[in-house]
Amino acid sequence: MQEKTKVLVIDDDQELCSIIDRYLKKAGYETQLVHTGAGGLQLALSGDYHLIVLDIMLPQIDGMSILAEIRRQSVVPILMLTAKNEEADKIRGLQLGADDYLTKPFSMAELMARVESLVRRYTKFSRVAVDETALVLKHLTLDRHTRIVLLEGKSLELTGKEFELLYFLASHKGQIFTKRQIYQQVWGAEYAFDDNNIMSFISKLRKKIEPDVAQPFFIQTVRGVGSVSYTHLTLPTNSRV
Repeated sequence: MQEKTKVLVIDDDQELCSIIDRYLKKAGYETQLVHTGAGGLQLALSGDYHLIVLDIMLPQIDGMSILAEIRRQSVVPILMLTAKNEEADKIRGLQLGADDYLTKPFSMAELMARVESLVRRYTKFSRVAVDETALVLKHLTLDRHTRIVLLEGKSLELTGKEFELLYFLASHKGQIFTKRQIYQQVWGAEYAFDDNNIMSFISKLRKKIEPDVAQPFFIQTVRGVGSVSYTHLTLPTNSRV
């Protein structure tokens, strides 16, 4: 019997939780709801979930603190919910490791589309044969099965979406992609394209893997016509995959 996809919803709005719960169960997901920050953090760290839907404004412990704590231990995809429509909050959440962001009020159709996209990407990168998991470059090793990343033998902590982005670029080393093409491949949703989202993830990845962020070696941006940017992962010619 195939295991159901498990989604944890952490939000103090019980009416909204009930609606989300109904839609998720109708789509075949197994759900667990919790309405406090402390309870949500405990479940997030102790349970085995494929996705966490996390509100920012929570009693006891706020969503940003929960996000930061989860990211110290897990790469599970996290979809943040917020009533605030401020860019600074969105950027902070993405920098802390959120995989996607949704501002209230939102339609259930959009929520479900984002949930399905995150779950699909997470399971796609997790469901690979053992002999196909390792991608070895000169200084960088990425394992799709364990989602472990080593830079010069030292382990790096990446969020789920950071790993997917880096693995995609590493799998196509030397190729050039527009930000929209990267978004379609890694996020898988044309409707959700967000230029700031892309650049936030690339900036954070560079800080983690580049010896010199000012002069990036791995992820480089090539200026095209007008303001169009192209990003690719470049490696020495003697590197191997």
